[in-house]
Amino acid sequence: MVPTAAASSSPTPDPLAAAWITHLHEPVIRRTDGVLAGLKCAVKDNIDVAGVPTTAACPAFAYTPTDHASVVRRLLDAGACLVGKTNLDQFACGLNGTRSPFGAVPNTFDHTRVSGGSSSGSAVVVATGQVDFALGTDTAGSGRVPAGLNNIVGFKPSKGLLSTHGVLPAAQSVDCVSIFARTVGTAARVFQATKGFDAEDPYSRDLPLRGSMWTQGFRFGVPRELCFFGDSMNAAAFAHSVLLMEALGGVAVPIDYSPLSEVACLLYDSALVAERYAAIRTFFDAHESEVVEPVRGILARAKQYTAADVFDAQTQLRALAQRVAPLWEHIDVLVVPTAPTFPTIDAMLADPVRLNRELGEYTNFVNLLDHAAIAVPSCLRDDGLPFGVTLIAPAGSDWALLDLAQRYHHSTGLTQGATGAPLPPLQALPLPAAEPMVEVAVVGAHLSGMPLNSQLTERSAVLLRKTHTAADYRLFALPGTVPPKPGLLRVAPGQGTAIAVEVWSMPASQFGSFVALIPAPLGIGTLNLTDGTTVQGFICEPWALADARDISHLGGWRAYIAEIKASQALTTP
Repeated sequence: MVPTAAASSSPTPDPLAAAWITHLHEPVIRRTDGVLAGLKCAVKDNIDVAGVPTTAACPAFAYTPTDHASVVRRLLDAGACLVGKTNLDQFACGLNGTRSPFGAVPNTFDHTRVSGGSSSGSAVVVATGQVDFALGTDTAGSGRVPAGLNNIVGFKPSKGLLSTHGVLPAAQSVDCVSIFARTVGTAARVFQATKGFDAEDPYSRDLPLRGSMWTQGFRFGVPRELCFFGDSMNAAAFAHSVLLMEALGGVAVPIDYSPLSEVACLLYDSALVAERYAAIRTFFDAHESEVVEPVRGILARAKQYTAADVFDAQTQLRALAQRVAPLWEHIDVLVVPTAPTFPTIDAMLADPVRLNRELGEYTNFVNLLDHAAIAVPSCLRDDGLPFGVTLIAPAGSDWALLDLAQRYHHSTGLTQGATGAPLPPLQALPLPAAEPMVEVAVVGAHLSGMPLNSQLTERSAVLLRKTHTAADYRLFALPGTVPPKPGLLRVAPGQGTAIAVEVWSMPASQFGSFVALIPAPLGIGTLNLTDGTTVQGFICEPWALADARDISHLGGWRAYIAEIKASQALTTP
């Protein structure tokens, strides 16, 4: 294969030519059959293709890999035809598409507007029909913002499902490979062909994917207060999007966006940004002048943080994640504008930090909280520019998001990208067979928002309902446990009371590993609930309760924790 570099920042008759960094005279084709046979694709130029330079939009950094990135290898094994590599904000640091020495990538609908980034080129070559799909990367929204601004789909799977081996890191612990396509059906085909555990990726994981779809009605969260930075057209477009979601059977649930906004700020306003510097530390320390502004300034500031600062930031993130977790008790999916505003290239170049931050208003928190997301077109504004929304849900909800996004996209009446071609009929997604589930009732430290709740969410468990046991139980505070834990004991009829519990649904394949974490004297048994049904749930061996405080009169563990906190507040000087 012989690569040819796209034109640099010198003028070009076709401004969209800046979307490419490398065209291949001979496309890379490994096989002509497979589930992706006949589909042309491109990959962002921070993803390795054997024999083709990886520049990350920094010519001085360029190297030529001898192996394909794992995700590229899987594409080729599935029959896709790779035709080139695409431009990006340098080192994938930006959300606007102007931070590249190969030229700013303009929007496909208005060449004076930004295309979004950092996966700018990947989005544009899909929107214009030059390829059927493209790979990008997503750390803070780079796989979603360009999709929203170019009327295409941008799918950011749950972290670890698509291997990042052979992908130059931006912030490796939260990086994801993303998929751009003009239809959700195509994105789903690519996802199915490329997902899978890869031992060469330190963050890869076998994550159970939920088989249940939101087909019989669903609850979608909408921030109570939305900021569009003065863009009234986007505000009106989002109001229309809410109506479309309701027409699909959704019920809008207003939510407090402030903790999510606080998480988003951590990405650049805390020591977490040091991970970006760590990704290219050796090169940056030796060749800082080769890095464009404002990327250079961001990385230079990141050098100043200490290891202690990083640990402080990680603790702050964990605390915010605990505040956010109860949100999912009330909604199935969160719906936000993909981008709240639509700046021009000239405005972005004049004020690159502030306007870039505005583009990430509703994207930056997603990977930090380990959520899956898909950007989907919603409408064309009165000025003809595209507007899109992003659907967000906890990790493992990928298929449910794809299914809902496809139904939403087809309800809009839009055409594909900037091609003018109508959407094809709804495609049957390659959905997984529903995995057997186990219902388990939790009564203490595993309740939502409590210290051990992550042992449930890490296993793709979802909260089904809050309820009570039958009136045949007593609840005790076990002494000396860290974190504090209760013991639930079944007693003779008439000697107990109803105790508050949460019932969670967990993939059966994960139940064994969950039970293995439970220390004596606790265990799992069968609980009788107030409605007469039975579920698996926490019980305690009677011998451990001799010195335990009976807290049954409080009705549940949350009330006990609240009592303890109130007592501590009174005794604190």
